[in-house]
Amino acid sequence: MMRIRVERAGATGRITLARPEKKNALDYTAARELREALRELAADADVRVVLLTADGADFCAGADLAALHALLDASRSEQMKDAEALGDVFRVMREMPQVLVAAVRGRALAGGAGLATACDIVIAEEGARFGYPEVRVGFVPAMVMALLRRQIGEKRAFELVATGRQVRASEALELGLVSRVVSASDFEGAVQQLVSELAAMPPRALRSTKQLFYSLDATNFEEGIAQAVRVNVEARSTAEFRDGVRRFAPGARKP
Repeated sequence: MMRIRVERAGATGRITLARPEKKNALDYTAARELREALRELAADADVRVVLLTADGADFCAGADLAALHALLDASRSEQMKDAEALGDVFRVMREMPQVLVAAVRGRALAGGAGLATACDIVIAEEGARFGYPEVRVGFVPAMVMALLRRQIGEKRAFELVATGRQVRASEALELGLVSRVVSASDFEGAVQQLVSELAAMPPRALRSTKQLFYSLDATNFEEGIAQAVRVNVEARSTAEFRDGVRRFAPGARKP
C-alpha cells in the first residue's frame, strides 16, 4: 500500500501523507516515497506550488516507532541508510524550485513537525499542535535542529528540543514556526486561496525568489548583496518582468 499520494491540478501539485491508521508516521518506505514524490514534482516545469497535506486527524506523528523497534539490533550501515532517507527528504524540500506549503491539522510531532518546518509556508488549523519530543524517548531531533534554530533562534529552539513540550498553533505562530493560523471552518478555503495565489505568480520570479532566499544562509552580508544584485539583473531580462512593468508602472504605455 502506498504511503504517499501525488496529484496535479494545473500549476499546483499536491502531496498527501496517506497513512492515517499510523497517524502518518514515517518509516523508511514512507520517506523514500515522499522523496520521490517531491523529486517528481520538482522536475515538472508546469508546477509552481506544492501543497503538503495529510489524511486523517493528524498531520504526522513523526518516526514510526514500530519500524525503529525493528531496527534496534541493526548494523550501523542499516541505521545510516534509514536516517538518510529522511535527510534526503529535507534536502529535496529545500532545493526544489517550487514553493512548498504545509497545511497542518492535528498533531505535527518530531519528524512530522520537521516536515512542516521544512516547508516554505505553513498554514495551521487553530487546533494544531507542534512538538519535538524525541528527547523524551532517548532520541535526538538531529535533522530538525538544522532547520529549527535558523527559523526561531537558538534560545527558543533549544527550549523546544530540550523539553520536548508541545505547543499550540497560536504559540507556534508567535514563535515563528508557522506562517498563519486559521479557524477550522475557514481552513480549507484559506489553504486553497493561498495556493491559488502562489500558482498565479510569475513563475521565474517565484522560483528565483525561493532560490535566493535560502542561498543567503551560506553567505555573509557583502556576498549576499552581490548575489542579490546578480539575481535582480537577471530578473530584469525576463519577459514576465517586462510585462509586469508595463502593466503596473504609473504612466507606462500598456501593451
